[in-house]
Amino acid sequence: MTTQPFKAGFVSIVGKPNVGKSTLMNRLVGEHLSIATPKAQTTRHRIMGILNGETYQVVYSDTPGILEPKYPLHEAMMNYVKVSLEDADLILLVVELGEKYDPLTFDRFKKIKTPVILVINKIDQAKGSQVEDKVSHWKENLPAIKTIIPVSAITGQNIAQLFETIIELIPEHPAYFPQDELSDKSERFFAAEIIREKIFMNLDQEIPYSTEVVVTEFKEEDTIIRIRAEIYVERDSQKGIIIGKGGSMLKKLGAEAREEMERFFAKKVFLETHVKVADNWRKQKDKLRRFGYLDN
Repeated sequence: MTTQPFKAGFVSIVGKPNVGKSTLMNRLVGEHLSIATPKAQTTRHRIMGILNGETYQVVYSDTPGILEPKYPLHEAMMNYVKVSLEDADLILLVVELGEKYDPLTFDRFKKIKTPVILVINKIDQAKGSQVEDKVSHWKENLPAIKTIIPVSAITGQNIAQLFETIIELIPEHPAYFPQDELSDKSERFFAAEIIREKIFMNLDQEIPYSTEVVVTEFKEEDTIIRIRAEIYVERDSQKGIIIGKGGSMLKKLGAEAREEMERFFAKKVFLETHVKVADNWRKQKDKLRRFGYLDN
């Protein structure tokens, strides 16, 4: 009787903004770990999702969307992508159905020695021969990538095939994390991300991108978790929008975030939120350091 070898590997999920990377990771892990919204550039950190099985441990990394940095926050975000690519045993390069080859973004993947799976996402929106045409397009422009798998992260179509291919390609290695661990991030981090997700879902234009959330208190008791969070914006006018008339928007954000937290933590949550101004925090390295984007 032969025992099946144990496999473990780091799988980096990368692509341009708004291609559905976070939804894909959540689908692969089976948990809502990365915030996923219709808006581009929702993900700002590298978030690991750990999937454990009897013969494998897959450590997925959801990363910020690849972009040309315009200010220090973008630079910090792109550094997460760089580190994730360097660490990876396998790369999932995610493109959406309507996307076309762009040398500025994709030429770097011609030089990477790490195995790459090109994942064409959102095929639930395909018409006619669109999927086959896109597979041909990417084979022509990125011939070094041998494996192309069209999927729908929303519906789950072809996710099983993608997972089987991931298991085939990751190396034999002992587990990197304990079997009961789901992520490298803390509960405080996920509480902050849930609030930020609700801001992205409820507010438009520049407001979500100007917002940062810091959980200043996280106290878990037998029957309830008490959370205090500060929502930072860049200007006083934005503070007024987040609070809303008579506090209506802040109440709405708080109620939606609390409901999501109770599902995530499987416990009753008391949430207290406050809004503060941190002038131009996205462009100031001391504030980025304070918010955890840069090392001390």
